[in-house]
Amino acid sequence: MDLLPLDLPLPDILPARKLAGRVDGTYAAPPDHFETHAVGALTLTFQGIAGDFHAGATRRSGGREPWYPRGTEIRNERQLSIVAPDELAAVARRMELAEIRPEWIGANLAMSGVPQLSMLPAGTMLFFKGGVTLKVDAQNGPCRIAGRAVARNAGMQDEEAGSLLFPKAAKRLRGLVAWVEKPGTIAAGEDVSVRIPEQWIYRA
Repeated sequence: MDLLPLDLPLPDILPARKLAGRVDGTYAAPPDHFETHAVGALTLTFQGIAGDFHAGATRRSGGREPWYPRGTEIRNERQLSIVAPDELAAVARRMELAEIRPEWIGANLAMSGVPQLSMLPAGTMLFFKGGVTLKVDAQNGPCRIAGRAVARNAGMQDEEAGSLLFPKAAKRLRGLVAWVEKPGTIAAGEDVSVRIPEQWIYRA
């Protein structure tokens, strides 16, 4: 059996690092709609937020998973949506709106203090002071459904135009999706320790 040589050059590797953030707001959705409302705290289990629209150990695949037939039961790595107020403000400016609120796009957490929150890599761990741990799965790709909610809540005259503009304006600024690694309660105002793993670009 041929073995790979051990002296293959490795890609540039960025070391792991830590950042500090803060929970600016906590939000939950009803079971039947993705838009959220402000709450004082989030109670998390391994299923996600109790009673939330995105709760569950599994979910049904959709347009983000074209490799499965729509509706296939898969692991739910999208239990929570996390956004940054500064990024939402940037999206609002691109759309020429006064604001975009986290609730309009179904966010569960608004976090400040972490530069370019949406660019945190998969595998980043969020350790909340109250004891909860979340693990980042990926960026949350902006979609027309969220865009339509933004247009409606912002009072745009042409909701369809808003639904088309939002995915462009919010690209790489829509925040993150994460899942619960260690359950508990997250409260607004809580400190967060952000642990970013080693990073490299796989080019082989």
